[in-house]
Amino acid sequence: MDNQIYMCIDLKTFFASCECVHRGLDPFETNLVVADPSRGNGAICLAISPKLKSQGIRNRCRIYEIPKNIDYITAVPKMRMYMEYAARIYEIYLKYVSKEDIHVYSIDESFLNLTPYLKLYNKTSYEIANHIKDDVLKTTGITATIGLGTNMYLAKIAMDIIAKHVDTHIAYLDQKKYRQELWHHKPLTDFWQIGRGTEKRLAKHGIEDMYGIAHFPEEVLYKEFGINAKYLIDHAWGKEPTTMEEIHGYEPVSKSVSNSQVLFEDYNYKDAYLVLKEMVEINVLTLSSRHLVTNLISLRIGYSKDIQPPTGGARKINQTTNVYSILLKEFCALYKDTTRRDTPIRTLAISFGNIKEEKFEQYDLFTDFDEIEGEKNVQLALLDIKSKYGKNAVLRGMNLCEKATTRKRNTLIGGHNAY
Repeated sequence: MDNQIYMCIDLKTFFASCECVHRGLDPFETNLVVADPSRGNGAICLAISPKLKSQGIRNRCRIYEIPKNIDYITAVPKMRMYMEYAARIYEIYLKYVSKEDIHVYSIDESFLNLTPYLKLYNKTSYEIANHIKDDVLKTTGITATIGLGTNMYLAKIAMDIIAKHVDTHIAYLDQKKYRQELWHHKPLTDFWQIGRGTEKRLAKHGIEDMYGIAHFPEEVLYKEFGINAKYLIDHAWGKEPTTMEEIHGYEPVSKSVSNSQVLFEDYNYKDAYLVLKEMVEINVLTLSSRHLVTNLISLRIGYSKDIQPPTGGARKINQTTNVYSILLKEFCALYKDTTRRDTPIRTLAISFGNIKEEKFEQYDLFTDFDEIEGEKNVQLALLDIKSKYGKNAVLRGMNLCEKATTRKRNTLIGGHNAY
């Protein structure tokens, strides 16, 4: 094996496995779906148990897509419980490697750099990986799948494409093995970071597999994909220059504070306007808590059933601030200028861009600074109360309106029930 060895570990159908273990059930023998039926028969299943997968049901399906002849348990998402399981599993990782050698990719997937520990434990990467996998299962009841590779990309691919289909649930790839076994693997969407859109664009050039990418004229790929062609070409050859140290040391060049939500039902123009005002307040409080200011706002409105393309846009404002009344006024103007009044709305997304430290705050000559200071003090007081007594401890009158969403969303984690 090469000098560097990375491990990518995935917690198998994590949410569904947590629900089964919590109930004392075997995920491999139980039909269980994690979904919220209150969102309708078209609600997406966040996870299904391995038992349901073995019957040909795809993950992330909708409730109505599950065959009527299959009996199953429906578990309403409990995000706090899943986070607690994930924290316990992270503690298991820390028994074997330091936090500097762990990159948490998502709640159920992490990368571990095993390179420094091969000599320390005098074990092979496979032995260390197997020990961690067994510890996770013994401690939490959750089954893990592991990929090992000479870089993080190969570790991820070994897990995604090979390990999930072998009895040991562990697979290894180096560049040579990758080219031998996966250069002609199809479909391309099985590979990390290749979606259907990329697959279609490659198909225009007659490219159907990684071998095709690796041997296609690079100048054509750069013309088609721009700078992203570099990642496609590197991955086609099994290369990944990014290291764990670079991930931990990364600092984004530009910063923003964003907020988006999918509404539980179609909203009309007026009711969506109410939700927008709530979202602006949430983002403003985030700015205040971090002592940041902004002078760039953006809005995206998505319509029901894709009746028409999304609307919105970005707008630079004359003041650099984190004051709710100023930013709300700017967002309301942008909403009124760009949003259709006769089309049902289903998604809203807002963002504050060009984020700076509060010392760069800037206002025009007509600003009442006493009023600004008073409003900022109110925002800080709200933050203090909410941090001590909960997000719903203090609410605006608009939050009590029938179509408001903040009160409900304050009880959710990741858009789903906490318990």
